[in-house]
Amino acid sequence: MKTQNQTTTPLLTLFLVILITSTTFAQDPVEIIRRMEQNMRGDASYTEMSMEVVRPRYTREISMRTWALGDDYSLVYVTAPARDEGTGFLKIGNEIWNYQPNIDRTVKMPPSMMSQSWMGSDFTNDDLVNATSLADDYTHELLGEEEIDGHACYLIEMQPKPDNPIVYEKVLQWVSKEHHLPVRTENYDERDQLVNTIHFREIKTLGGRKIPSIMEMVPENNGDQKTIITTHEADYDIEIREDFFSIENLTEIN
Repeated sequence: MKTQNQTTTPLLTLFLVILITSTTFAQDPVEIIRRMEQNMRGDASYTEMSMEVVRPRYTREISMRTWALGDDYSLVYVTAPARDEGTGFLKIGNEIWNYQPNIDRTVKMPPSMMSQSWMGSDFTNDDLVNATSLADDYTHELLGEEEIDGHACYLIEMQPKPDNPIVYEKVLQWVSKEHHLPVRTENYDERDQLVNTIHFREIKTLGGRKIPSIMEMVPENNGDQKTIITTHEADYDIEIREDFFSIENLTEIN
C-alpha cells in the first residue's frame, strides 16, 4: 500500500518539471531582444571604437567616434586613417546619408546600399549605422537554450517582417541569460545558407555598464578574412538632442 508521501512525491516532481519548462518557454523572445538592444545601445550613447580589417595580404585599421539616440538617430565619424578622416554616416529614422570629405559631398544612400560593405570591411552599412531594429523589424521565435562560449544563452530565430529592406533572410541570435547581452549572431541568406557569424567577446564595464568590448565578424566562405571592432570608450549618460543629428553637423563635427 502506497503512503501519502509516496503518492505525492512523483506528482510534485512532475509539477516542478512542468513549472520549470513553462517558465523557460514563457520567456518573450521580443522582450529578450529588446532588452539586449537596450543594454548595448542605451537611450543615448557616445563611443570610441577601432575596426581592424584582416585580409590574407594586408591588415587595415580604422578609428571612429559614434553618437546614438534611441533607435532612430545615429552618427558615425571616422577619425583615422588620415585619408578617411572626416568621412561620416548619419541615420535619421529610415534614412541614411554618407559624407565624403575628399569631394565635399553628401549622398543619401538608397536601401539597396544597406547590404554593401562598410569601409571595405565584412560589416555592412546596415550593421554599422543600426539601420534596422532587431526587436521591431523582425518576427521572433524562442528555439530554446544553449551554452555558447561558457555562457548560458537563449537561442532566438528572427526573420524580417514583410517590406523591410533587411540584408539577411534569417538571423540566429544567442543572448546571455545572465546579462542579456549578445554572445553570437549567425546571419543567413535567402537559400538558408550561413553568410557570416559575429562573435561577441571580452565583457567589460564601459560607461557604467557591462558590454562585450569586441565584435568579430567572420564570413562563412572566406575563412582567411575577418573584421574586428573594439570599443575602447563608452558613455551612456550623455545629454544629446535630436537636432544634433543633422546633415549640417555631419559635415562639420570634429
